[in-house]
Amino acid sequence: MNSFVHRWVEQYLFFPNPLQKIISVGLFPLTLAYCIIITYKRLSAKIIDFGLPIISIGNLVVGGSGKTPVTIALAKDKKDVAIILRGYGRESKGLYVVSDGKKILENVTISGDEAYMLAQLLPKAIVIVCENRVDAIIKVKEMGAKIVFLDDGYSSHHIKKFNLLIRPKDEPTNLFCLPSGGYRDTKMMYAFADLVLQDGKDFHRVVSFELNGNKVEELPQKILLLTAISKPNRLKEFLPKNITMISFPDHYNYKKSDIDTIIQKYPSYSIITTQKDFVKLEKFKIKDLYLLKLDILIQDCNKIDIFLGDFKSS
Repeated sequence: MNSFVHRWVEQYLFFPNPLQKIISVGLFPLTLAYCIIITYKRLSAKIIDFGLPIISIGNLVVGGSGKTPVTIALAKDKKDVAIILRGYGRESKGLYVVSDGKKILENVTISGDEAYMLAQLLPKAIVIVCENRVDAIIKVKEMGAKIVFLDDGYSSHHIKKFNLLIRPKDEPTNLFCLPSGGYRDTKMMYAFADLVLQDGKDFHRVVSFELNGNKVEELPQKILLLTAISKPNRLKEFLPKNITMISFPDHYNYKKSDIDTIIQKYPSYSIITTQKDFVKLEKFKIKDLYLLKLDILIQDCNKIDIFLGDFKSS
């Protein structure tokens, strides 16, 4: 999917123009069928209790809303913690232990960008990628995990867990579920979550920039944002106005030809990217590759602390 089509699809899903609204309404019969199916799956799920606290970090809308940074913020001060992801964008299938809590065991190609980034930023955490969440939970329990975080785990209704939903800063104007809109489940499901955190209200981004591992206060005047995340325009509020941006689909695996073309077109520009992109770009040895760090500051985690405390006392 090229960048134009990618941007068009994201606009259609979240903030459609008049033509896109007509297409959205035309697809409503499929949306109705989709909603019936997901409701049936949710209500008919047979709950599995694994006997340890499992915290699901999820969202109702398609694409990024800060799930991984929130996972990092919640897991960084916990002991005997494991993080389980599907491993979107990885060139592998099945279960892989990306980190055993002591060292990183797989490369970014096997693990996917998010899992590799988590393994780097949380060196004491077990990080596993697996499409089957049940198999992954059994594995981390065998490895000694006492707390499990499911990244993007909302739809795993068959698992007994604490459901944390992240709400985007800018609510979509398109309120339909797929394929008419960008919701993976009806918006009313916010009311049934154990905890809802909204970007910009319940948690805030703490912005910093790095070059070669060192913090920098100012960015060069000529700088290009290179990223492959969902909804890339959301990054612009943290960067200089009128910044040039080149975006690829979420979890895109960069090729050397991509980088060569960009450098040839923008020879006098420095490049800035996200942490998730950085783990895939560092192998290209790009000169003056700046890192945009967006750490998370959560206002209140009392409900999670109470959940963990109740679990220990039970």
